Amino acid sequence: MTKAISRMAGALFAGAFAGAVMAQADYPTKPVRLIIPFAPGGPSDIIGRLVGQKLGDYLGQSVVADNRGAAGGIVGFELGARATPDGYTLLLGSAGGLTMNPSLYLKLPYDPQRDYTPITQLTVGPNLMCIHPSVAAKTVQDFIALAKAKPGQLNFASAGTGNRLASEMLRIAAGINIVNVPYKGTGQAIGDLVGGQVQMMMINPVAAIPQVKGGKLRGLAVTSLKRASIMPEIPTVAESGVPGFEYSSWHAILAPANTPAPITKQLYADLLKVLASPDVKERFASQGLDTVGTTPDAFRTVIREETIKLAKLIKEVGIKAE
Repeated sequence: MTKAISRMAGALFAGAFAGAVMAQADYPTKPVRLIIPFAPGGPSDIIGRLVGQKLGDYLGQSVVADNRGAAGGIVGFELGARATPDGYTLLLGSAGGLTMNPSLYLKLPYDPQRDYTPITQLTVGPNLMCIHPSVAAKTVQDFIALAKAKPGQLNFASAGTGNRLASEMLRIAAGINIVNVPYKGTGQAIGDLVGGQVQMMMINPVAAIPQVKGGKLRGLAVTSLKRASIMPEIPTVAESGVPGFEYSSWHAILAPANTPAPITKQLYADLLKVLASPDVKERFASQGLDTVGTTPDAFRTVIREETIKLAKLIKEVGIKAE
């Protein structure tokens, strides 16, 4: 009797295993949901919808955008973490949600390093260090020298935690005393920078370039390790005398933890094709972004190392969730 039960159990297990393998082999057989943890119309939404549309072409099924922008994106990240790991729910992740939030919130309802299967990093983009033209500085080193000569007299605008951290990182790395002036919105912060009420701000290049070209702001350097393709004439902060300085934003695609490896491998291969598309590269470039396409393991390392780096910075600065 016991042997018969064992044979029956083995047969049931084998049947279930074969069914799971067959389901993975046929993936996808229905539309895929892409959770975008931000409101429609913003940069993340633009990136997510473009990548989703292209990915759907390769998968042979629609990739449906699902915007969940509540609570600063936390709701969307939690939905992605709790979804069934079958390949039919994906998440558009961001640097803030994956590497910054763990140090800002005591009770984050998801764990970036436990609850997701990394697929690939899609983009990377810098901030542009801008100053008002009245500031007597033509280079980053000029600005640092001026700040050291006038401690506490120069200030910088910030609109959100991520935007502030880039300036705080410069303050610490250069050993200067510059004062944060927080704003609720980027538009108001840039407006006051143009008006001369504040002296410096780290700005998304797309928002800054028109002001720089119009002579209303002076762009000193980009915060990435490499020069930005959208403004190759502007040096990096690192090559401007602050070695190793890097602060970038990025977007990525992830799946819930324990998504089967055959599915994640297929998604990774198809996303590489998406990122190689000339129209995708061009659209990203228009947003001040470069395409990436890291392997899942390399992307996992990025999340881990950047989380450690930002945790140290956030603790040193004493920033709390806004």
